[in-house]
Amino acid sequence: MNTTTNLAGVLGHGALAIVSYAVLGVLLLVAGFYVVDLAIPGRLSTVIRTDRNPNATVLATSSVAGVALIVAASIWSSGGELREGLLATLVFGLVGIAVQTLGMVAFDKVAGISVRELVSDDALRPAAVLLGVTHFFIGLITAVAVI
Repeated sequence: MNTTTNLAGVLGHGALAIVSYAVLGVLLLVAGFYVVDLAIPGRLSTVIRTDRNPNATVLATSSVAGVALIVAASIWSSGGELREGLLATLVFGLVGIAVQTLGMVAFDKVAGISVRELVSDDALRPAAVLLGVTHFFIGLITAVAVI
């Protein structure tokens, strides 16, 4: 057995796994961002960058952080199996985004906390922090369930 070939194969497989998970992770993070974008009036990137809206920033940041937890847990639990790990990451990431979306809808319907109203306010509101923490912990709960 040639040690150089084995090392090259291991490094090549590792590099492929990193790139694959990174690309999938970024796509899921962007998807999580755009789910929040669909829930608010206007473009989320403009509301954050130009309008400097703290409520929109809290919601987008927490959503992306929650999805990142799910992606990391999926990679951790993949056991080195690239195809299965990528598929699990995709499925669990989409499930996490869906559950975060349901959380936003539930808070709107049950608690009367409207994401649309929050992002139309320029001052940071406690309700945005509550929804942000909810997004993050939905991601954490989903991530732990994956592991």
